[in-house]
Amino acid sequence: MKIIQVQNAVEGGQQAFELLKQAFLAGKKTYGLATGGTPETLYQVMIQSDLDFSDCISINLDEYVGLSGENEQSYRYYMNQHLFDHKPFKETYVPNGLASDLTAECARYDAIIQANPIDFQILGIGENGHIGFNEPGTPFDQTTHVVALTPSTIAANQRYFTSKEEVPTHALSMGIASIMQSKEIVLLAFGEKKAQAIQAMLEGEVTESLPASILQKHPNVTVIVDQKAASLLNK
Repeated sequence: MKIIQVQNAVEGGQQAFELLKQAFLAGKKTYGLATGGTPETLYQVMIQSDLDFSDCISINLDEYVGLSGENEQSYRYYMNQHLFDHKPFKETYVPNGLASDLTAECARYDAIIQANPIDFQILGIGENGHIGFNEPGTPFDQTTHVVALTPSTIAANQRYFTSKEEVPTHALSMGIASIMQSKEIVLLAFGEKKAQAIQAMLEGEVTESLPASILQKHPNVTVIVDQKAASLLNK
């Protein structure tokens, strides 16, 4: 596992882009993407670049249950606003939060991932160590599934909504097993609120109580952290 320490999120986004560009120039076509505040600086650099993703596929990690793609708080809407409307891809996959049969939707999404193995996966990390919406206790062999979001995750997401009552309580998430199948993973973390999770992920034991710790077992992971996120690391 390689660790890159940067000054801030802007530099972190640039470093992540350089790794993504290497993959792109090597002919990689399928990109696993994340949402939230963490990858925004990466997406800004992607938009400003001259890379053409029109022959590439993107597969997003997750989506809220109960939100349509037109809802401004949905992850489909986020991706359109922050990347796809500016840098078109050949295909863009996001779980369908309005699916009438969520079990069938999970199976459909697993089939998409199997048909399009992810070459380059972008990850953030939650304050409780979640990746995607794989909360503590999620089995490492889990594929796409419906997640009941923890109170801490709901609280962290509340800033995007006008009230706590509006924050969805469930989501569809790519599973840890699916994430681990990615050929290359780049995890970004910025700010002191992520420091404890980063320390546990990198220096703690591999345990399902901290989902991101499984990345210790992946052969090609780069972790990009700013000084605050790295502040508790011993090594």
